[in-house]
Amino acid sequence: MVSAGDLPAPVILAVLAIVFVDADLRAQRVEAPVEVLPLPARQSAAAALVAIFEAGQRAHTAVLTKIYPTRSHTGAAQGGMCAALANVEEDNWEWHTFDTVKGGDYLVDQDAAEVMAKEAIDAVLDLEKMGLPFNRTPEGKIDQRRFGGHTRDHGKAPVRRACYAADRTGHMILQTLYQNCVKHNVEFFNEFYVLDLLLVEEDAVREDGTAYKQKRTAGVVSYELATGEIHVFQAKSVVFATGGAGKVYKTTSNAHTLTGDGMAIAYRAGLPLEDMEFVQFHPTGLAGLGILLSEAARGEGGILRNADGERFMERYAPTIKDLAPRDIVARSMAEEVRQGRGAGPNKDYVLLDLTHLEPSHIDEKLPDITEFARTYLGVEPYTEPVPVFPTCHYFMGGIPTNIKAEVLQDNDTVVPGLYAAGEVACVSVHGSNRLGTNSLLDINVFGRRAGIYAAEYAAQADWVELPEGGELPTVEHIENLRSATGSERVADIRAELQESMDADMQVFRDEDSIRRALAKIEELRGRYENVSVQDKGRRFNLDLLEGMELGYLLDIAEAMTLAALGRKESRGGHYREDYPDRDDENFMAHTMIYRDETAEMEGVKGIRFETKPVVVTRYQPMERKY
Repeated sequence: MVSAGDLPAPVILAVLAIVFVDADLRAQRVEAPVEVLPLPARQSAAAALVAIFEAGQRAHTAVLTKIYPTRSHTGAAQGGMCAALANVEEDNWEWHTFDTVKGGDYLVDQDAAEVMAKEAIDAVLDLEKMGLPFNRTPEGKIDQRRFGGHTRDHGKAPVRRACYAADRTGHMILQTLYQNCVKHNVEFFNEFYVLDLLLVEEDAVREDGTAYKQKRTAGVVSYELATGEIHVFQAKSVVFATGGAGKVYKTTSNAHTLTGDGMAIAYRAGLPLEDMEFVQFHPTGLAGLGILLSEAARGEGGILRNADGERFMERYAPTIKDLAPRDIVARSMAEEVRQGRGAGPNKDYVLLDLTHLEPSHIDEKLPDITEFARTYLGVEPYTEPVPVFPTCHYFMGGIPTNIKAEVLQDNDTVVPGLYAAGEVACVSVHGSNRLGTNSLLDINVFGRRAGIYAAEYAAQADWVELPEGGELPTVEHIENLRSATGSERVADIRAELQESMDADMQVFRDEDSIRRALAKIEELRGRYENVSVQDKGRRFNLDLLEGMELGYLLDIAEAMTLAALGRKESRGGHYREDYPDRDDENFMAHTMIYRDETAEMEGVKGIRFETKPVVVTRYQPMERKY
């Protein structure tokens, strides 16, 4: 239980209602002061922390975290954060914008790309001022290195744009931001799992006279891990920064906590999910494990080779070779294996060769990833090539937002008081394929915007009344899971889901494989109704929470497969062998998946499929060559 005395006096205004449920499931209300409420968990934890840092200087800010903030998966981001600082080579933000648009195969909203590339420079310098220990040039400037898809002069040659702290950039960003949030007395509620978003609907009329339901933010429902109590937080502004959903797949670089909670919660609350078919497979996961080896290894001169020792990327991307965008490299690697040129006893991986680099250079620039190779595969990178194969890494899609990080309930309509940033959001700055180092940049630029605009909104907005009994569906779901006596185990259903997605929704897809995945998902959704958890307790019941997370994973997997069926072309991270070409005439648009009881898509009831125009400013779509 949280009492009013546990919280400090409010900076701006007034009341947070925390509703919790005791052992007898009787709801009680406790009044306490608080106001802006970001929600961090993963690759977007840094997005949350940037938002918190900005909001925390302008409004009283509370944070609900799924895990302790510095355990968030941003810490696993290795390679760098890009910005056209031009510290090492000539560079400018327009080249960066072009690379981002081209890298995303022209599905990028170009207004968002321009914002990100322009504000990248200040974002890096702000982190430097906070104390982030970037690698330095001999002159003392922030050092920069090459990264996939980043070029000079609109694609003519690779450029050094990635600012980095060895191969621990994400870790350093996370620690630096968290320290600065603590410095500004931000209130953290650690291990409070957010399970529902409370929205109210009001009758409204559009400019053209059509009536619609305007959604407004009231707060969130959360589960306190330590006690098993349910709390309802009322807030004027809520920022979602909950990361991706990599645990939909078996082979992934993502942590076990990345179960798509934020996306699924928004989706269940009636908000759309945008571009869910686009999943990035990072080329260099440790073969069979998925543990990430940073693209920085190729940025520092590492070479991909097949079983014959051939540098095969010369055939697929003759200009920038191993530093092509990730979707191209991942497909090239998978194709080498399919053609029988894979390495190892089963010919099921390729090799990352660092043996031509000086050991001292490797130790200085790539200390962590070389240790991973030694620890997990028993390979010495000084003298042996490292076995690698693509691993699920990043979701380009998510909750739709505009460039102010405001969440949209349809193509145009903002949900007042609701914001999202990082991997959970789709602004869409990554289009169909994210360039390496643009994720750490995205979370800093749009996390900052989310915090600023959330605080500004909270300063002038009125409180939205919490819906009566808003916590009851969550309480009912939890108690049903806890008391269920079904024969199905959470772990079994999750394993079957992950294996199905690995087999049928991977680097290569076609109609048959997508439909197989969809059929399996629908089967598993039926079995999920008969699931039970072994731990019936209330304190630290991770078994129960894994049951909740499985529901989120099934929702996300369904949205992904339906979106993939709807996009009958190949673009970026979505490659359909039955439609191998990009089709700008029919599919230069974002996909939008809604929950709608009155609709049906591909035989699945309750799903509506729509599209949203791509924002084009200066770069017209053209053939993507590297």
